[in-house]
Amino acid sequence: MTAPVFVDTNVFVYAREAGDATRQPRALSWVEWLWREQLGRTSMQVLSEYYVTVTRKLKPGLPPEQAWDDIDALMAWNPQPIDRDVMQRARAIQSRHRLSWWDSLVVAAARAQGCAVLLTEDLHNGALIDGVRIRNPFTHAVHDIGIEAYGAPAAPRRSGDTRRVPR
Repeated sequence: MTAPVFVDTNVFVYAREAGDATRQPRALSWVEWLWREQLGRTSMQVLSEYYVTVTRKLKPGLPPEQAWDDIDALMAWNPQPIDRDVMQRARAIQSRHRLSWWDSLVVAAARAQGCAVLLTEDLHNGALIDGVRIRNPFTHAVHDIGIEAYGAPAAPRRSGDTRRVPR
């Protein structure tokens, strides 16, 4: 069985941003594979950051309706809410690993969803933080990681939506 994989904001942004000829194909490859295998996980925090980034920071930015369509599709990944338990775990992670608050929340959300791997370029590639392995999706191809090797429990497969988002 394969463990779920948590996706950070930058992966979704690069999948959408056509201006980066190196990162966009790699980000798209990851997102498409995660949709196909139904292993993608994320959080409400990540989706909020994605919306702000693609509508306000990208040049040109996406129209809000298009950004919302991406987020609406990603709701199929059952994004982790930032609740009391996630906040408390994030505080412990921040103290122990000296991460930023926002990165600590991402790691805590990944852990709450039973993810073995967190795809992000914002943390040290290869680090193991609170049981979650950090992998830079732009230096690792989908099949380089060997997700099953990290031993996190597999999430139940969900039927239904196989859309590729964002694109």
